[in-house]
Amino acid sequence: MADSSLRGQRSSHDGRASQRGVVRQVLDGLYLGAGWLAALFIFAIFALMMGLSLGRVVGLDIPAGDDFASWSMAAASFLGIAHTFRSGEIIRVGLLVDRLTGRVRRIVELGCLIFGTLIAFYFAWYATEMTIFSWRFNDLAQGVVALPLWIPQLGFCGGLILFAIALLDETLHVARGGIPHYDKPPPATAEEAIERAIQSGA
Repeated sequence: MADSSLRGQRSSHDGRASQRGVVRQVLDGLYLGAGWLAALFIFAIFALMMGLSLGRVVGLDIPAGDDFASWSMAAASFLGIAHTFRSGEIIRVGLLVDRLTGRVRRIVELGCLIFGTLIAFYFAWYATEMTIFSWRFNDLAQGVVALPLWIPQLGFCGGLILFAIALLDETLHVARGGIPHYDKPPPATAEEAIERAIQSGA
């Protein structure tokens, strides 16, 4: 009877671990997919800018090209936040946190994550509300192309929602005792420090 109880506990534990594994894969896939979408929008900005520049030479015009470039910039900026955050590439100011160690640092990190999560969900909520209102009232862009505004607002809104989820995900990870994904270890060599500075553009 004890063996059957032990087997039941093991199977229950394995089931929960499997479910967490699936959720982890889905979330990581969402972050990565949003990162790729952000990259596509950056390429769209490049293509639009080149098209507008070359169009002036040959006498061709891209209708509302500036508007589409602006919308692409907003989409690229917000869709890329979650992936950048999870990859540890987001700019962080650690003047205080970096001086702390042990339990005190973990508590401060967790407090910052909770505060950041609340702020992110606050902005995500109102961004979603704004997008829904634009859809309900059929708000249109005022430029040459009267595009419904809810379409370009989807990138802004979706990026904020995903960033809020990423912050909540990281908060739960740190609360369980995990090491923050955004907290990279210090560079082991001077060459590694220089390489990181080059990659960050600092």
